[in-house]
Amino acid sequence: MPAVESPCVKVCTLDARSGLCLGCGRRIAEIERWARMSADERARVMAELPGRLAAAGNLAAVTG
Repeated sequence: MPAVESPCVKVCTLDARSGLCLGCGRRIAEIERWARMSADERARVMAELPGRLAAAGNLAAVTG
């Protein structure tokens, strides 16, 4: 069975404010379900990650 594609970059730090992993941009529920998600669900989440990380970075700049 082929490995499931993952955005994980091995920087697992959850931001308390946004609830996002600062490494990959996923929410904890998404990380927990990742292997059980359909390919379409994973593709949808992956498409959202750059925007999430950019927003989290902007939030950190404002609040940090």
